[in-house]
Amino acid sequence: MFTEGEANALVTAEQFILINKDASLVKEYGQAVNKVKAILRNSARDKANLLASRIKIYPATSPESTSDYLSAIQHALTNYNLVQMQYQSSSSAYTSRVVEPFALLNTQANWLLIGWCHLRKAYRVFRLDRIVKLTVSEEKFTSHSMTLKEYFRKYHE
Repeated sequence: MFTEGEANALVTAEQFILINKDASLVKEYGQAVNKVKAILRNSARDKANLLASRIKIYPATSPESTSDYLSAIQHALTNYNLVQMQYQSSSSAYTSRVVEPFALLNTQANWLLIGWCHLRKAYRVFRLDRIVKLTVSEEKFTSHSMTLKEYFRKYHE
């Protein structure tokens, strides 16, 4: 069973998730917290619901959702599935990309996907809010041997 402190940590984390820019993460986390609350004893559930009703986190930027692909990309990343996407660049040009998901970053303003782009034959960073359409392919790719720390050292020094 969860302790009161553990339940409070999940309720607090939920408030951070609710201001997230990706609708799929908000939905998935909300469903998970509801399942957790369902298994709590009545007194712990009442306390968790009380805390949830009395905690509010204000975002640094506009709270409106800007993407809905985070859950699908997380699945592709952990299962080594290629993703196919229609992507709109900062100059409003549209391209079709096949990408091997490598890592996810959050800037509080946006979620970013780092991935090996088959079109550019290089690692690229994609803003999730610029993905027009995304499909997770059944096609697999070989796991990246580089760590995220190594990526930053190699590409961002």
